[in-house]
Amino acid sequence: MPHLFEPLTLRGLTLRNRIVVSPMCQYSANEGFVNDWHFVHLSSRAVGGAALVFVEATAVSPAGRISPDDLGLWDDVHGVAFERVVRFVKGEGAAFGVQLAHAGRKASSKRPWDGFGSVPPEEGGWEPIGPGDVPFSPSHTTPRAMTTEDIHRVVEDFRRAAFRARRAGFDVVEVHAAHGYLIHEFLSPLTNTRTDEYGGSFENRVRLCLEVVKAVREVWPEDLPLFVRISATDWVEGGWNVDEAVELARRLGGMGVDLIDCSSGGNIATAQVPAEPGYQVPFAEKIKHGAAIATGAVGLITKPEEADAIIRLEQADLVLLAREMLRDPYWPLRAARELGQAIEWPSQYLRAAPAGTVGR
Repeated sequence: MPHLFEPLTLRGLTLRNRIVVSPMCQYSANEGFVNDWHFVHLSSRAVGGAALVFVEATAVSPAGRISPDDLGLWDDVHGVAFERVVRFVKGEGAAFGVQLAHAGRKASSKRPWDGFGSVPPEEGGWEPIGPGDVPFSPSHTTPRAMTTEDIHRVVEDFRRAAFRARRAGFDVVEVHAAHGYLIHEFLSPLTNTRTDEYGGSFENRVRLCLEVVKAVREVWPEDLPLFVRISATDWVEGGWNVDEAVELARRLGGMGVDLIDCSSGGNIATAQVPAEPGYQVPFAEKIKHGAAIATGAVGLITKPEEADAIIRLEQADLVLLAREMLRDPYWPLRAARELGQAIEWPSQYLRAAPAGTVGR
């Protein structure tokens, strides 16, 4: 059996293979609500054979949205709206996860196809918040520096959103601490210049992340896994780096986090990222072995043999695909065929399946 198709058990959840649909913003919500676009987008990836399908970065408060068009879980009614998608995705044999997020100083941004920068108030934008008052770029609105009360409120927002996620039926929660959004902004010395207990030393800069994870774990069931996505480096000298990421991962593991989803960058607009196939895999490998915790590898992974090698060589425990899954929602079925692995196909599609394939 190709290693990519070995099951993986995390707490009380067993994933049918090692292929995960990475959280990908669709910028298609209205007032935070999931709709038919999200249903088709997410459900088709479950039909396609992935083991775990993640919902996009889902805001824990209205001001925490990346754009006015992002999903949210800041109200009980948002969770109810997710229930239809949850039933379908899980009915197709995939686990269903949600990435909880607060965009920090990058909140109130335009959709990618509308340009770069902030949405002005007259078009539905708002004042973002962050560890300080430096904007992400000259095109972004200057954030308001957070008070201690703001920080405590954000922690509570994550707690409540995680509770709603479980009530809606999700199997996995991932805390988004990457890509220059709020928690990452606190982690990096380049964006966190505070002088209180949330800034300065490593101990202080990781405080918000640890407090959020503690709050989420307190309301998330013991038999279900908790992930954290981090940027392993800012790709800028003097910024957040992989050694700090290893130490953070070690502490998170001790707090009940089951897997570190290893990405990079996103915090500094001018950073030069050497993106190439598999360029972030070494981060997943270093964190996996350095912190003794399961990891997920993500970033320009497109070929089945590449993904299989990542698992076989113990560089990571899961492979997360993003843009390749947009190009091909049925990538897992194709990968199984190319790697010579028989897996279940939807019974409705069996007429197109390889010989010997069984339905589900």
